[in-house]
Amino acid sequence: MAVTRDDIVAAGLALLDEGGLEGLTLRRLAGRLGIRAPTLYWHVRDKRELLDLMVSVIMDEALADWREPHPGQPWWDWLAGRARALRAGLLAHRDGALMLAGNRPSQPALPGIERQLAALAEAGFKPPEALLTLLALNAYVIGEALDTQGESGRSDPVADQAAEPGAGAPGAGGTGVDGTQAGRAGLGVDFPLISEAVGALEAFGSSDQRFEHGLALMITGLRAQHDPAGPRATGPAGPGAAGPGAAGPGAAGPGAAGPAGSGAAGPGAVGG
Repeated sequence: MAVTRDDIVAAGLALLDEGGLEGLTLRRLAGRLGIRAPTLYWHVRDKRELLDLMVSVIMDEALADWREPHPGQPWWDWLAGRARALRAGLLAHRDGALMLAGNRPSQPALPGIERQLAALAEAGFKPPEALLTLLALNAYVIGEALDTQGESGRSDPVADQAAEPGAGAPGAGGTGVDGTQAGRAGLGVDFPLISEAVGALEAFGSSDQRFEHGLALMITGLRAQHDPAGPRATGPAGPGAAGPGAAGPGAAGPGAAGPAGSGAAGPGAVGG
């Protein structure tokens, strides 16, 4: 049976989930498909094009319902929901964020990007500013997802501590910033502010709280510049910049990055 480009991309995603980017080679891909490696070049020029096609599939799945606001949905709420959907899509695939970093959209993705820019233009954004907004939000999502996926390769500090002798005694185990009782006890004397901060937050290994906090900061600032009825900026950071709940489910607005310098960014990892 003839192999199609869709077959190649699907097999590539399966290999990615199994072995990460390091395990995704054209030779292994050809073996998975039961063909010779040179046959792949009838469908893709090189591995970079293969990765771009795989990214397009991930972006299509993640942003299927987020290329434009739902009826009656504020633009800032749409942007926040879009950011969450993109993050979930990246985390669903091993090394998903690493693969997306540096990606350039393929031709089939352009209509979806045009729809997103049109939604922002309708909300009052100029095209360069709209594109910079999507790029900035995507860069934040990719960076946070990259850190989250990198953290998943580390050992569990709670499990490690439980396996150590005398693990039941507070302060007897590690002194890392891990949010555990022993970790906080070890930090308390020399680093009281760190200890207090860690004690008030979720476990250090959880990235959801960190992601929502950063997203709220971006969205609050964007909305302050573009929504007259929204938050008013009183300084560089704007009001309510601290606190993950400041923007609610999504107070995103692309105004933070103005048109200046927009030509340097290119369409990047906007996503179709």
